[in-house]
Amino acid sequence: MKTMKGPGLFLAQFAGDDAPFDNLSGICRWAADYGYAGVQVPTFDARMVDLDTIAQSRGAAEDLRGQVQEAGVEITELSAHMQGQLVAVNPVYDLAFDGFAPEAVRGNPAARQDWAVDQLKKTIDASAHLGLRQIAAFSGALAWPFFYPWPQRPAGLVETAFDELARRWRPIFDHAEEKGVDICFELHPGEDLHDGVTFEMLLERVDNHPRCRILYDPSHFVLQQLDYLEFIDIYAERIGMFHVKDAEYRPNGRQGVYGGFQGWTDRVGRFRSPGDGQVDFGGVFSKLTQHGFDGWAVVEWECALKHPEDGAREGAAFTRDHIIRVTERSFDDFAAGDQDDAANRRMLGLDR
Repeated sequence: MKTMKGPGLFLAQFAGDDAPFDNLSGICRWAADYGYAGVQVPTFDARMVDLDTIAQSRGAAEDLRGQVQEAGVEITELSAHMQGQLVAVNPVYDLAFDGFAPEAVRGNPAARQDWAVDQLKKTIDASAHLGLRQIAAFSGALAWPFFYPWPQRPAGLVETAFDELARRWRPIFDHAEEKGVDICFELHPGEDLHDGVTFEMLLERVDNHPRCRILYDPSHFVLQQLDYLEFIDIYAERIGMFHVKDAEYRPNGRQGVYGGFQGWTDRVGRFRSPGDGQVDFGGVFSKLTQHGFDGWAVVEWECALKHPEDGAREGAAFTRDHIIRVTERSFDDFAAGDQDDAANRRMLGLDR
């Protein structure tokens, strides 16, 4: 067992146009003042990082790392969620997702996909320059529009979608292997990879690629009514990252898991600040520690009710208090004696 690192904070939900949230040094100092030891940096936000520069230059990456450390924190991981989303976009989402891509590739799905793949490879390169072991990403979605279909899906539709998903991601995994960096998918509704079964469907198609891993976020499993503690037991060897994000699910006679097209405040399943929802974080931290997770516990703040700065401040203390400093000895070691093989054999009646 190992003691995980933390608390860390995912910066994507806090970046903005006003100081101190409009540049990396400012937001890192703010995070440090709130008690964070690390920050997860979104590479899709130019206010936070110049991805091209740190991907091409180890020196520039080291300068960035020094800048962050001077502000009082360290970089936990780089995030390429948005770029991962654009690796695989069903045509029904073309217009919606064009907004996440540069103007030069909008309206051109093939060019947008090429740009996204290049961005992921640059995020991998930048992570290697920074001495980081993982990046975060979404998988994208070709099959998601058909997840609860009527009329029924034609035979082979899902298989074809996952074959194509694997074809697109395999070269990215291979690049990650060359650089010694894992790609950790946040299993998320709206993505083709949204639970254990769908993760396995991709994993099988990429021959159990060692760089294909999981960003564990229990909040998404609460909203799907999936056993998020047993999930850790099943997939512990593939979990490379951890988001501390809470959620609650309060079904009623009018609404269930699909949310009735309501906004976040009015859904029976909604995200909450850490500690305000239903996730058993004592169980989560215990399971991850038991299975040897030694990465960062990173707060991802998303809440329909609470102010983000309150959520960030409370989240730092909440996460720090849940990190388990692992024991170096058994609690009953005081009663242990030296090993005596002869005595052991006599106790078992083997030398009569």
